[in-house]
Parts: sequence; structure tokens; C-alpha cells
Amino acid sequence: MDQHIQQQEPIDSKIIHIVLADDHPILRAGLKTLLDAQPDMCVVGEAGDGAEAVQKATQLTPDILIMDLTMPVMDGLKAMRRIHELNLPCKMLALTMHAETEYLFKVLENGGSGYVLKQGVDTDLFEAVRAVAAGNVFLYPSATRLLLSRYLDENNPQETDAYDTLSEREKEVLKLTAEGYSSQEIADQLYLSSKTVETYRSRLMQKLHLHHRSEVVRYALRRGLLRASAE
Repeated sequence: MDQHIQQQEPIDSKIIHIVLADDHPILRAGLKTLLDAQPDMCVVGEAGDGAEAVQKATQLTPDILIMDLTMPVMDGLKAMRRIHELNLPCKMLALTMHAETEYLFKVLENGGSGYVLKQGVDTDLFEAVRAVAAGNVFLYPSATRLLLSRYLDENNPQETDAYDTLSEREKEVLKLTAEGYSSQEIADQLYLSSKTVETYRSRLMQKLHLHHRSEVVRYALRRGLLRASAE
């Protein structure tokens, strides 16, 4: 047996393996130094353009691909879309100078799991990498609600239509139910009987095709009805 193969150590499954894609070598070097200094992160490859990023993601199968959105040959969004189409296992985190919501919405559309502003890498990058590696989405609070709302509105028009069929009272009961109030507490707030509140809840759940209270909460979150409590 090959002696060199015998001496290889197994890859630590707890380490987050990362490929960096950015057309600026100095920035890549700085990011690599920062990431490699973390005990649970390791940069296993680098790319200078989008096409090379797709190639490295295919060859190295990293956990995370950190991708600059403005690169030559193939930009970051196109590279993300290609990787998404290839159904590669790596998760993608965009690196950008811009925080425009229209631009960032495209990151999600093309398979990305979030973004980090370049000016915030020293404070946000590690948290973002760990969040995305764990299967979560990393977005800044200022954009999260708007992006989620737009994504769901555009991809689930039937949900928007169903919500519009609710009466104003049913919408009030939906929101208060999602906020955790009991039927009696809702009745007290709306000057109704508990039985009437339960009737409204039954009706709205039927219209929205919901079956459990937990589904009501998730629906309200998707619809952005709990924004005030999340501010």
C-alpha cells in the first residue's frame, strides 16, 4: 500500500471547509487568513472568477462557497445559478459592497443562503459562515423582512389571494393568535366572546388551509404579520 496514503489523516467532519471566490488576490489572502485562524474553519480552495468558482465547487465539494458578486468571466450571480442548477452540495454566501434589496433578492433566487457586506467582514463573516453551514440563512435585519415578504409574495400568489379573502376581524384574530394570545385574551381585547373568537379562528384556518395553531404562527411569520414584535 502507498506509504503516503497510509499517513493521511481523516478530514475532521466538524471543520467547515470553504472556497473563496474573489477577483482581488489581496482581499482573498486577507479573508483566508481570518478564516483559517478560526478553529472550526479551513479554506480549501480559491477562485479568481465565477467560472473558476464553479469549477472549484465541483472539484472540492466545500461546505461553503464565499462568492464576490462582481467578478470577470462569469459574475457571482451567474456562478451561483450554475452551481444551484448542478445541485452541488455546497452552500453559497455572497460577498458584496452593495446592500440594495433588489440586488440581494437575486442572491436568494439563484440559490444563495445569504450575504455579507465587505465593510462588515471583520464582524459578520464568521457568524454568517457558521449560520449558513448549519443550514440557516444569513441576512442583515434591515433586509430580512422585506426580502422574505417579497420572495413569498412572488412565489406563493395563492397564499396572498387567500389572505385577501379574510375579513378584517379574521385578520385581527390571526395576528393575535400568532402572537400567542389565548382565545379568552383575544376576546377581551376585541370585546368579543371566547366562542366567537374560536369561530373566527376556525373560519380563517379553513380559508388558509391551516390545521394546527403552530401552522398559524408560521403563516403569520411568512406573511410578515409579526413585524412589529421583531423590530
